[in-house]
Order: sequence, then structure tokens, then C-alpha cells
Amino acid sequence: MSTTTTAPSTPAAPAAELSRTKRAGLARLTLIELRKLADTRSGLWLLIVIALGAAGTAAISLGFAPAQEQNLAALFAFGLLPSGVLLPVLGILSMTSEWSQRTAVTTFTLVPARGRVIAAKLAAGVLIALAATVVTLAIAALANLIALGVGGDGSWRLDAALIVQGALMEVIFVLMGIGFGALLLNSPLAIVLYFAIPTLWTILGESIKSLHTAAGWLDLNQTTLPLSETGMTGAEYGRLGVSVVLWVVLPLVVGAARVLRREVS
Repeated sequence: MSTTTTAPSTPAAPAAELSRTKRAGLARLTLIELRKLADTRSGLWLLIVIALGAAGTAAISLGFAPAQEQNLAALFAFGLLPSGVLLPVLGILSMTSEWSQRTAVTTFTLVPARGRVIAAKLAAGVLIALAATVVTLAIAALANLIALGVGGDGSWRLDAALIVQGALMEVIFVLMGIGFGALLLNSPLAIVLYFAIPTLWTILGESIKSLHTAAGWLDLNQTTLPLSETGMTGAEYGRLGVSVVLWVVLPLVVGAARVLRREVS
């Protein structure tokens, strides 16, 4: 009589291995950051005010601008002003709110690679700037239709270069805001210094003769002015690039290094 030996069954794959969670991709993180821009009361109101500001500039142009300036190009260029001023504040809040609202613990626990979070915030800032440009263009087109009915110029001529330059200007200022937010990690301080330091530099550059040449290269308020006009030259792009390195790239690099190293408590 023979006995049959039953081999021990092979254990199933560990449940943890089967249910391993995939790392969230940059696209998903960017969508999360976009949602977070409107999650706070301040962020939501900023977005509302930006939209109202674009509509308000169109109404001002239709009510007070000369008839020859009531055209799509002029309405679009003027309509970019509110978002150019307020979107950087949104960029600042996107970075500083992690620390002021103490959500950094949750964010960096779920996504330990802080560089990916910073990249997502930058991508979200670029997307919101591009979206603001598209919305401004749509409002300008609607206002131009009204201009046609009230005796304005109503010209639909708008160079593609002006749209690209307008979007570039929005992106530059949003990234500058994110850079200041990362550098200072304090909402009130970052907002005040974002407006105060470049404005002070502009005043000094215009009032002190010996600073005129330097201001032509390092004053972002001055080097971004040609973006609102067609036919921007290579020299103007060169001066813009130098000022962007100083006011956008440098704060982003130093600020990112600070975020990567700061302890979360």
C-alpha cells in the first residue's frame, strides 16, 4: 500500500503586491493643482475677479475709447491687463498655501517626490495663464461684435503673433508669482514684495539716468511692453530673456531648492 504525499500549495501573491498603487502621473498631479487653485475662497474669488476684470475692460473700451480703438486687437491687448496683474497672485497662493494652510504634510506624504509637486504647480500655472488668454480673446471678440453695432471700428484683424505674445506675457507673470511664492513661502510677504520690488526698480530705472541702460535689460515691466505690440524684434526678445532670468528663473530655482529642503511640520 503506497502513500501519496501532497506537496504544499504555493502561497498566492501577496495582496499588497497585487494592489500596488501606481504613482500618480504629472498630468493627474497637474489636474489636482488646478482644482486646488479654486478650492480656497481667495483663489475662487481671484478667478472670478479676473473674469470680471476682462469683461470690465471691454466695457470701458466700448464706453470711453475712441471709435478707431474699438477693434479686436485693441480690446484683446487691453483685456489682458487684469489677468496680468492678478494671475501672479494666484500663482503665489498656489505655492504658499501649502504652508500657510498646513497642507504640505498631506501633499508631501502622498507625493514624497517634492520636485513632481513643484512641476505640477508650474504646469497648472501655465495652463491657467493660457486659459485666461483664451477667455480674454473670447470676451474681446464678443465686445468687438458690440462695437460693430454701436459705430466702433469693429476690425477683426488680429495677428497670431500678438496672441502668442499675450499668452507669453501671462505665463511669464504667473511663473514669476510662483517663484516669489516658493522663495518666501509666506502669502502676505510674497504678494507685497512681488508688487513692491519690481515697481521700485522701475521708478529708480526711470528717474536715475545712470540706471537707464541697466533698466532696459533688467526691468521686466519695461521689457514686457513690446509683447503687447506686433513686430517684436530679436533685440527686444533678448532683453526680455535677460529680465526673465533675473525675475522668473532665479526666484524659481532658489525657491524650488528651499521647498525641497524645508522640513514639513
